[in-house]
Amino acid sequence: MSKRDYYEILEITKSASADEIKKAYRKMAIKFHPDKNPGDKASEEKFKEAAEAYEVLSDPNKKQRYDQYGHAGMGNNGGFGGGSAGGFNMEDIFSQFGDIFGGHFGGSGGGGRGGRRVNRGSNLRVKVKLTLEEVANGVEKKIKVNKYVSCKPCNGSGAKNGSSMNTCSTCRGSGQVTRMTQTILGTMQTASTCPSCGGEGQTITDKCTSCHGDGIVRDEEVITINIPAGVAEGMQLSVGGRGNMGARGGVAGDLIVVIEETEHELLKRDGMHLYYDHYISYADAALGTQIEVPTIDGKAKVKIEPGTQSGKVLRLKAKGLPEVNSYSRGDILVNINVWTPQHLTKDEKKIMEDLREAENFKPKPSRKDKGFFERMKEYFE
Repeated sequence: MSKRDYYEILEITKSASADEIKKAYRKMAIKFHPDKNPGDKASEEKFKEAAEAYEVLSDPNKKQRYDQYGHAGMGNNGGFGGGSAGGFNMEDIFSQFGDIFGGHFGGSGGGGRGGRRVNRGSNLRVKVKLTLEEVANGVEKKIKVNKYVSCKPCNGSGAKNGSSMNTCSTCRGSGQVTRMTQTILGTMQTASTCPSCGGEGQTITDKCTSCHGDGIVRDEEVITINIPAGVAEGMQLSVGGRGNMGARGGVAGDLIVVIEETEHELLKRDGMHLYYDHYISYADAALGTQIEVPTIDGKAKVKIEPGTQSGKVLRLKAKGLPEVNSYSRGDILVNINVWTPQHLTKDEKKIMEDLREAENFKPKPSRKDKGFFERMKEYFE
C-alpha cells in the first residue's frame, strides 16, 4: 500500500509555517487520540500516521529532503514510523510529542503513560559508496554496523535474571515530581523530571551483569538498505529505528545513510545528465563515420555525419540518470572533438602541405553554425 502525502495527512500546504504545521498536527492528534477513540483501530492508525507526518515536516532537514524527493528521500522506512503508520509504538509518540497536546489529554494516552520518559537511542551515520550503475538502477546494500543493541540476558530491562522493576518511590511511577511554589501571583505548580529514576518511573535494585543496568550492549548488526535509483552525492537517507537502541526498554534511533559516488571512468555526471568526450580524426570528421558511446547499460552506436566540426554535441535522449521518485530521466551529451596530429612523418607533412592550399580545407564558417554556448543552451531549454 502506498504511503499518503504528509501534507495531505495534516491538511496543510507546502508553504505552511512551523507554527501552522504544529497546530495542524495538534488538531489531528486530538481528533484521533486513543483516549477519545478507545478501541478504534482506524483512529489509532491515523493518530500514528499524523505523528509520522509531523516528525518529518517539523524537522527542517527532513522536510527539505521530503519536499525534494518525496517518500523515497526519507529512506527505506520513510519518516519516524517505518513502512506503515503502525511501524512504531504509542510510547514513542508520547515520549517525543507529548507536549503537543498541551494538557488536553495529559499526554497519557491510556495505559499509565503519564509523564514517564521513554529513552530514545542516538542516530547513527554511515557512508555508502555507489557506482554510477548502482545510482542509475537503485541497489540493495548490506552493511555491517557496530551499535548499541538490546541486552539479551535481561531482555533490555537492565534488571538481573529478568527480575521485576520497582516502581520509583519518589514519583510513584509517574516519572515526574510536582512542586508547589508560592509567588506574588499565588500558588504555582511546576512539574519536572524525577531525579531518582531519571523520568523512567522505575528503578532497578539488582542490575544485569552483562549491561550493568543500562539494558543495552555493543554489538555488530548487518542491515539491509534499499537505495532508490537517482540518488546523488551527499544525499542523506533515513532508515527509521535502525540506529542505537535506547536504554532500558527504550526505542532505537535512526540510521542516517550518506551517499557517496565513485567516479566513472568515462562518463561525467551533472544532475540527471551524463557527459562523454569522444575524439575523431580529420578523415572521420570529413568523410563521416560511426562511433560507439558508452552508456549505463552497455554501448550505443552513433552516426557521425560528413563534415562534422569539432565541438559538435550529440544528444542521446533518456540515456542518462533517473530522477528520484520520478519517471524523468536525463540524457547523455556526447562532445565531438577532432583530433589534431602532433607528430607527422615527412610523407604526411607533404600531404598536409598540399591539402593546406586546397579550397575545401579552408575554414568557411557560416552564420548558421551555432557557437558553443548556443549549442549548450538549446540542450537545456
